[in-house]
Amino acid sequence: MKIRRFSTADTQFDQQLRELLAFETAQDDSIDQVVADILRDVKKRGDAAVLEYTRRFDRLDAAAMSALELSKAELEQALEALPADQRKALQQAADRVRSYHEKQLMSSWTYTEDDGTLLGQQVTSLDRVGLYVPGGKAAYPSSVLMNAIPAKVAGVQELIMVVPTPGGEKNQLVLAAAAICGVDRVFCIGGAQAVAALAYGTGTVPQVDKIVGPGNAYVAAAKRRVFGVVGIDMVAGPSEILVICDGRTNPDWVAMDLFSQAEHDELAQAILLSPDAGFLDKVAASIDRLVEEMPRKDIIRTSLEGRGALIQVKDLEEAANIANYIAPEHLELSLDDPLSFSRKIRHAGAIFMGRDTCEALGDYCAGPNHVLPTSRTARFSSPLGVYDFQKRSSLIMVSSQGAQKLGKVAATLAYGEGLQAHARSAEYRLKD
Repeated sequence: MKIRRFSTADTQFDQQLRELLAFETAQDDSIDQVVADILRDVKKRGDAAVLEYTRRFDRLDAAAMSALELSKAELEQALEALPADQRKALQQAADRVRSYHEKQLMSSWTYTEDDGTLLGQQVTSLDRVGLYVPGGKAAYPSSVLMNAIPAKVAGVQELIMVVPTPGGEKNQLVLAAAAICGVDRVFCIGGAQAVAALAYGTGTVPQVDKIVGPGNAYVAAAKRRVFGVVGIDMVAGPSEILVICDGRTNPDWVAMDLFSQAEHDELAQAILLSPDAGFLDKVAASIDRLVEEMPRKDIIRTSLEGRGALIQVKDLEEAANIANYIAPEHLELSLDDPLSFSRKIRHAGAIFMGRDTCEALGDYCAGPNHVLPTSRTARFSSPLGVYDFQKRSSLIMVSSQGAQKLGKVAATLAYGEGLQAHARSAEYRLKD
């Protein structure tokens, strides 16, 4: 396999790294136009438009939206019908994800100043959230867990899931996950029309406050366009993994960890940093040997040859600096003392520490959320969590005594800004 090999000793390394990380995020104009038309139509015609697009794109000839909504009984039946091992694994994963996210709950707080003025913060949950889940042959029950559980832990009152079912093909694992998570309503709709239904509301689908969950290019374009009408989680790019290894991990393990992200998508990115050139050779050999065993070998090969790299660094300190520049979605620290090393990391979606901590555990059942910032956005954003489904209101109750002091300060600043009504509003409360 022709996976790129770099060394930080190369005079052109900085340019090589920038080119490796470059990813065209500009929206395809043709997709954007299609999505704009769908959003406009659903906003105008509601259920009728959603039904029309569902017939056209998902080959479902439903007479009414009610035929596309699944009952709680059907979700429970999907859960009951799962093989025992799948049901147990799904429940164990859900329990771990819930336990982790319960620790993220924010609390309201207040304090009172000497003059009796009370200040604080009131935390409340969103009322209604929409969850988009890919459907059809793709099975992403983990996506249901990672999006629905923090919303429910936060106290969201109503969680509405949309999932396409092309040709009527319903994924039972996805429905079972919805049952375990306590999803309130499920509609068998997908694409930009589903995002539009959630964002604007229709006769049947109520308008939500925020839309979360992954989707294809049309779903991503729709989420971009409705942001501001509703909140969104993020618009994620291709999956990424960066592994930092000291050269003492089994090279087959590292190769397979790189595969674990490369198999997602031809545009996924997998990079290995190590100071040991001999180890990079061993990993390259493992990649060539193991890729032939992979059912998704063509996708893996395209990903690694197009956007992957094996990079020799001077030392682990330099590896940490490069990692902070890359700001990867997933960062594996395959080292002897990963906890100490993690303190050098400032930018990463999730940090997997130790030789036994493969990224795949985080995808499914470790507990932390697998919805993570991509495309270097970990420099300024964070994983999805309970805090994404809560909001804060500032609390201000100024005492009469406090108004004497604060009113003079506010009036002085307001006059300085040329806002006389602001100033006089504050001055009306002054007693002298």
